Amino acid sequence: MSTRSKAAYLLMRVLKELGSSVKVILADGGYRGAIIETIKKVFGYAIQVVVSAYKEQGFRPIHKRWIVERTFSWFDDNRRLCRNYELTFDSAEEMVKIASIRLLLNKI
Repeated sequence: MSTRSKAAYLLMRVLKELGSSVKVILADGGYRGAIIETIKKVFGYAIQVVVSAYKEQGFRPIHKRWIVERTFSWFDDNRRLCRNYELTFDSAEEMVKIASIRLLLNKI
């Protein structure tokens, strides 16, 4: 099992233990093979692998992936999230939550 597969399995276990209501997980083309079936069988999550349908030259954003990249871009507007300033994982997680709240408030 690769490092990527081990990390995916660990993340699914944490999601299940937290009682998450996640049903579908989007993944990039690196997640293929046995790990997808294992996660579906053990945890009950459906994994959709998002790959580009475009074979031509040039930049073409993939819709689902673009949503994630856009959110990361919004987070980079926050000084404490554009670099790894936090000493603990908990404080970094709280800064992401604060940035998310700020983004939501700006949309009201």
